Amino acid sequence: MNFKLKHPYKFGKGYEKPVAYFSMEFAIDQPLKIYSGGLGFLAGSHMRSAYDLKQNMVGIGILWKYGYYDQVRKHNNELDVLWQERHYNFLQELDFDIEITVDNHPVKVKVYYLAPEVFGTAPLFLLSTDHPQNDHLAHTITHKLYDNNIATRIAQYILLGVGGAKLLEKLGHEVELYHFNEAHALPAAFRLLEKLGSVEKVREKLVFTTHTPVKAGNEINDPNFLHKLGFFNGFSIGEIDGLIGLDEGMFNHTLAALRLSKIANAVSKKHQEVSSAMWGGYTNICDIIPITNAQNKTYWTDKELEKAYEKRSVKKFTSRKRTLKSELFQLVADQTGKIFDPNILTIVWARRFAGYKRADLIARDVARFEALLNNKNYPVQMIWAGKPYPLDHSAVSTFNWLVHFTRKYHNATILTGYELSLSAMMKKGSDVWLNNPRIPLEASGTSGMTAAMNGSLNFSTNDGWILEFGEHGKNAFVIPEADTTAPEGEQDQWDADHMMHILEEEIVPMYYKNHEQWVEMNFQSMADVNKYFRASRMADEYYRKLYNHH
Repeated sequence: MNFKLKHPYKFGKGYEKPVAYFSMEFAIDQPLKIYSGGLGFLAGSHMRSAYDLKQNMVGIGILWKYGYYDQVRKHNNELDVLWQERHYNFLQELDFDIEITVDNHPVKVKVYYLAPEVFGTAPLFLLSTDHPQNDHLAHTITHKLYDNNIATRIAQYILLGVGGAKLLEKLGHEVELYHFNEAHALPAAFRLLEKLGSVEKVREKLVFTTHTPVKAGNEINDPNFLHKLGFFNGFSIGEIDGLIGLDEGMFNHTLAALRLSKIANAVSKKHQEVSSAMWGGYTNICDIIPITNAQNKTYWTDKELEKAYEKRSVKKFTSRKRTLKSELFQLVADQTGKIFDPNILTIVWARRFAGYKRADLIARDVARFEALLNNKNYPVQMIWAGKPYPLDHSAVSTFNWLVHFTRKYHNATILTGYELSLSAMMKKGSDVWLNNPRIPLEASGTSGMTAAMNGSLNFSTNDGWILEFGEHGKNAFVIPEADTTAPEGEQDQWDADHMMHILEEEIVPMYYKNHEQWVEMNFQSMADVNKYFRASRMADEYYRKLYNHH
């Protein structure tokens, strides 16, 4: 083994403590397709900012052979899913293997290294079971991110956790802290337990970020099943129950992470309140503090727009925005055969297609939506994009419904391939960034932050990070909060009505009649997002509040 881990910099003050950051997905750059959505976008920005700030961090993830999936179309333009093998010449394959045990079988693991200079990130190690000595079943562990087969998924957690811990041992890279981004890497805690001998000692070495604001979103499994696969790294169910405690006989992943960590964080202030209420009834859990998500400004921001903002030049801003819209619209024309106009107000809804995010809410009242599109004097263009989870049939059918619904409008359409590069294009090429999750289900959300960095105004329900940012009419447009105790249909109706009202009465008229005020609002939004929602602030807070916490 010749590999020597070297950070390419002297560590910044306060960032000397060695930390390993475990995540199922990292959205580092467009060519490296190992992410699905927000969790990955967050991890990618974190790794970039760790590099910018010269932090003593390494990332540990998985090299997904087929990525999450490539989003393509069927012959009738509906969604299709393509699993395409990926090969990368910018990853370095290390000259040693590690071995993990899954279901009492040894599994060989290859290690790939993403050097910091490739994309400007903290060092990143990616694990793969694509090894000649493994059988087909072992190979499938690293085929697909979030595999729908539960046994495969548990094997992925064992790989990330135990494999990641063994890798650090093999490298001789002593870290003081393991940071779990979500509970997937939990088996690393059981590896530590084996080495250190007590839960107290494990707690000294673990910190945890929770992302899910609903009980149902937190994974719960049968401990017998987990034990058989090797999730507990050799500890018996009785030992696990004695050390951590089961939840009514089941193993609750998030709960276990909260009991094994010295401190945890939620991803926005509101999410911290929701999480503390959600887990408050349980004993022996660590404190949950808020560290609001953020995004790496250098990576996401258009330099010319930034210059226009610094000079506060309305003219420069407007002309650059028109250019960026034209670039996005070339792609729209290529994908959909529709030519859009850069002078027209353009609204974008683009994110993961999950039910609670309500992709089709703006079109709930079809007549009203048509009136918005067809307004002769103040027309509007609308673009959707986003990847549903392939087996979330309701999300896929919403996507397909929008395909057919938008066909008859010359100024509304839906794109495929919502990954890092399209995401950046849509943020730069939109005037309004629409975000309408059903409150309070969005833990944080981050796409609106990068939209704001690129002169696109947030138009959102009051949830997640928007609660800390949005001031209606000043730097964003915020839909008044619905009564969350009302039936879902009534909440949707409330939000849809208020959304259309704000569009008709405020957004559209301001864009066309008072463009200077529109740009001023963008400048305010850019100033406010830069103040607090840059990943450098977040990466710094992780060290100050989580890693250096005593």
